[in-house]
Order: sequence, then C-alpha cells, then structure tokens
Amino acid sequence: MASTRSGGGKQGFASMDRAKQRDIASKGGQSVPAEKRSFAQDPALAAEAGRKGGQSVQAESRSFSRNRELAAQAGRKGGQATQGNREQTAASRRSVTDKPAE
Repeated sequence: MASTRSGGGKQGFASMDRAKQRDIASKGGQSVPAEKRSFAQDPALAAEAGRKGGQSVQAESRSFSRNRELAAQAGRKGGQATQGNREQTAASRRSVTDKPAE
C-alpha cells in the first residue's frame, strides 16, 4: 500500500548537500568501465543500433522522414528548450552562490 507524505520537506537524496549528491551521481557514470561502453568504443555499432531502432517504426509513422519541415521545427524547438534550460540552470547556480553564508 502506498503512503502519502504531507509537509513537503525534502527526503533522501534531495535532503543531502550538493557535494554529496554530486559524489553519488558521479558513481553512476563510473559504474561501467570505459572498455565496456560499447557505443563509446565502436561508433559503427552505435550507428547500427540507431538504424535498427529507426527500422522498428512503421514507415507511415516516421513523420520526420516524410516531413522535413516538421523535423526542422522540432529541431528548432529542442534547441530553444536546451538554451532555456542552460540559462535557467546558470541563474539557479548564481542564486545559490550569491547567498550570504549563515
């Protein structure tokens, strides 16, 4: 049975200080040795996997391959969202570092 929480306080990972969060998060990227990261070591294997994934979608459902303008619009929208996320993250970092020490 799922329980609900009230109060809105931070728990678990969210309650840890940022340095500890970063330390834990970095371990995820280190969990697989570089020589076992097959796509990083073999671009041809990565390309083949991408083709295979694309082929698994029915041709009539591949809207980007049939409509170049739709693909271009999606790319622009993604670029704008990414830029907005960068600006928001930078502003957030500035606000954290600009606070006076307590």
